[in-house]
Amino acid sequence: VQLQASGGGLVQAGGSMKLSCAASGGTFSMYAMGWFRQTPGKEREFVATISRYRGTTYADSVKGRFAISRDNAKNSVYLEMNSLKPDDSAVYYCAADRTLGYSDRTVEPSYDYWGQGTQVTVSS
Repeated sequence: VQLQASGGGLVQAGGSMKLSCAASGGTFSMYAMGWFRQTPGKEREFVATISRYRGTTYADSVKGRFAISRDNAKNSVYLEMNSLKPDDSAVYYCAADRTLGYSDRTVEPSYDYWGQGTQVTVSS
């Protein structure tokens, strides 16, 4: 499975941005998908996840501002980011989890495949 993240860039604080992640080579509809982010010198942190049944979970830091969604017909997952803050600046990664049963999808080891990341920079 290959994951290709896109949509990053530079935005002013308070602005919005939508990230996309396109999957290929697998059965996308069967995977749970997640977004993580990482800044230099820090560990990668959980942002949001969406199950194959479209159940969602968010990190407290983005709850109410970010929305994760998926389009199985396009083999894609999205992260709509609103009210962006400078602290949201990071490289954002999408990931896929092929586990069908229960899995804690707020942690990195639950995911089997990772995209290359896309840089988001929020200026103050």
